[in-house]
Amino acid sequence: MASAREMRLRIKSVKNISQVTRALETVSASKVRKAINAVMATRSYATKAWQVLRHVAEQPGRDSLHPLLAHRKSVNNTLVVVITGDRGLAGAYNSNVIRFTSQRFDSNVAPVKYIAVGRKGRDLLIRRSKKVIADFSNLPAAPSFSDVSAIGRLAVEEFKTGEVDEVYLIYTSFVNMGRQVATVKKLLPLELEGEGLVRDFEHTSNGPAAAYEYEPDMRVILDEIIPRFTALQVYQAVLESQASEHAARMIAMRNATDNAKELVGALQLAYNKVRQQGITNDILDIVGGAEALAAK
Repeated sequence: MASAREMRLRIKSVKNISQVTRALETVSASKVRKAINAVMATRSYATKAWQVLRHVAEQPGRDSLHPLLAHRKSVNNTLVVVITGDRGLAGAYNSNVIRFTSQRFDSNVAPVKYIAVGRKGRDLLIRRSKKVIADFSNLPAAPSFSDVSAIGRLAVEEFKTGEVDEVYLIYTSFVNMGRQVATVKKLLPLELEGEGLVRDFEHTSNGPAAAYEYEPDMRVILDEIIPRFTALQVYQAVLESQASEHAARMIAMRNATDNAKELVGALQLAYNKVRQQGITNDILDIVGGAEALAAK
C-alpha cells in the first residue's frame, strides 16, 4: 500500500486535474453557444441552397447543363473531404469521424484521396496510410465563408479537371447537446436516387414539376451558383462540426470532472485509512515500550 505522503501527492494531483477539466468545460460551454447560434443562423440558407442544387440537377438533360452535374461513365478516383477538430480532449469525437470514414470508404472500389479539415483527422488519416492531398488546419474559432471557401474551390477544381470522378463530404451533424451524428453527403455530382426531394420553394401540385427560366443566361447563373453553393455546403458542415466538437468536449470534460471528484473521495478515504493505521501502529509501539520498561 502507498504511504500517506504518496497518497497526499496523488490527491493534490487529481484535484489539480479536476480544476483544469472544470475550466475546459466552462470554456467549451461558452463556445458551444456561439457555435450553435452560427449553425442556426446559416442552416436555413444552406438547406435552401442544397434544395436549389437538387432541383437544378433534376432538370432534363442534367449532364449537359453544367460540368459539375455530369455523371462520369466510370469512377476512377474518389475524393473525400473529412472534417474533424484541431484539438483533442473531446471524447470520441475525432475517432468516431475517422472510424465512420473507414467503414464507408476502406472497401471503396476506386482509389480514394482525402482532404483533411482539422489536425486530428489529418494525423489519424496519415497514421492509417491514407492519401491526403490537402490539409486545412487551425481554422478560426468563428470561421467566415471566405475562411472555408478554399476547401470547396479545391474540391470543385479536382472534379472539373477530371482528377476525381466523385466528391463526398464527411462531417458531424449537430442534433443536440447530447447527440452528434457522423454524416456523409455526396457533393459532386449531385445524387438524387433514393433521396426525397423536398421542394419548399415550389407549390405542391399533382401536375408536372415547375420549370424555371433563367435570366440573363442559364449557364452564366449555373457557373456562379453551383460552385458557390457547393462551397456553402462545406462551410455549413464546418459550422456543424465545430458545434458538435464543442458539445462533445463540454460533455467529456464534465464527465472527467465528475470522475476526478469521485477519485478524490476514494483516495481521501484510503488516505484516512493509511493515516489511522499509522497512528494505531505508533500507539502500539508506545504501549509495547512502556510495558517493556515496566517489566524491567
